[in-house]
Amino acid sequence: MSTQDKVLILHGWGGSDAPHWQSELAAAIAKEYGTVSFPLLDNCHFPSKNRWVKQLKGILEDFKPNTVVCHSLANTLWLWLCQEEEFMQEISEIKRLFMVSPPSLTTEVDTIKTFFPCTLPENLNAKEIQMIVSDNDPYIKAEEAQTMADHYDIPLTVIKDAGHINADSGYGKWELIEKLVLDRS
Repeated sequence: MSTQDKVLILHGWGGSDAPHWQSELAAAIAKEYGTVSFPLLDNCHFPSKNRWVKQLKGILEDFKPNTVVCHSLANTLWLWLCQEEEFMQEISEIKRLFMVSPPSLTTEVDTIKTFFPCTLPENLNAKEIQMIVSDNDPYIKAEEAQTMADHYDIPLTVIKDAGHINADSGYGKWELIEKLVLDRS
């Protein structure tokens, strides 16, 4: 990661405050003098797809990230945004997209129902994409994640017994994501 890179970190349902790995990642980027944006999306405990899409459009227009790191529902948000082809043509393709713990495209949770069902857009508006999931994530089966990865011909990393890859499953400071985002060899 060069000091000119801009990293946008997008949380899922309920946010990703400390000790979640996303807040640790934001701090690690800042410690390396990187440029990071880790915004709190509107009404994160009771999110609305339309409000989040509108907010994300503004963030992308203002911040212009090179790298986007999504966790959980933020992945679904990114999928919805990529379906808006006219908007996606107006912004530059990002360099890297990290999709961590995307939920099933047919998730049935009342509080986040405006996001589902979701279809896969034609492309994800990123040059390099990596997906990381757990083999026991309660929100997506590894087989569906593999189908999504295959659809875009992107690498899929499956971590054993990592749950939803969040603070509740022990993912505060997470060396793998820091290494990948900070591009440490």
